[in-house]
Amino acid sequence: MTARPVAIVTGGATGVGAASALWFARHGHDVLINYRASAAPAEAVAVQCRALGVDAVAVQGDVAEDADCRRLAAEAQARWGRIDVLVNSAGTTLFRSMADLDALDAADFARLYQVNTVGPYQMARAVAGAMRAQGGSIVNVSSIGALNGNGSSYAYAASKGALNTLTLALARNLAPDIRVNAVLPGLIEGRWLKEGLGEDVYERVREGFAANAALGVVATPEQVAATIGWLAIEATLMTGQLLTVDAGLLLGRPPRVE
Repeated sequence: MTARPVAIVTGGATGVGAASALWFARHGHDVLINYRASAAPAEAVAVQCRALGVDAVAVQGDVAEDADCRRLAAEAQARWGRIDVLVNSAGTTLFRSMADLDALDAADFARLYQVNTVGPYQMARAVAGAMRAQGGSIVNVSSIGALNGNGSSYAYAASKGALNTLTLALARNLAPDIRVNAVLPGLIEGRWLKEGLGEDVYERVREGFAANAALGVVATPEQVAATIGWLAIEATLMTGQLLTVDAGLLLGRPPRVE
């Protein structure tokens, strides 16, 4: 059994997941980096984590599949003998205009819900037994789309709203041994949105977000990861919290008084 704490990060190959894996490595955690399809980026993150003096491994698995979730937890247990942190960062979306009610069907909702909501539930269930042994923390990566009903699609916003409710239910029922919280980022710089929206649309959306956010900026994956790490390790009296990390977009930029 490792003397170091252990973190499992789903969706850990890119974006917030990759930044979170590196954050936990820098803070002395051995890290299991889960990926579904991005094997090479996930292994690159594992190499970077190991260069920081901890152990790290990239493990393939689809969180929509319960057997994969249980296997991820079992591999962490077999390798290190403990699980202290779970970051549910794996997620998916469909970029569909909310002005078009015919852009989605029931199968689209089911797929997004299976990954974005059922996946975190299955991962929480898979790690709960190991976490109870020494206490632990789960952080779900949600979205401000769950609060303002906006974003890449109706299915995405709805799945994240369900994830928020799941966070509250897990926090209540896994206490006092396991804390469960969620971060709700706004726009995050990076490849995911660029690929989904296209370069030109991405830049317009990014500029519009910054213009309307109270702080006038857009988050980086590293900034969101730092909040995740704080919730997981430092915020020992916080559970069942939905922490908005949106640079003040929901507040709006205050009017200028000349």
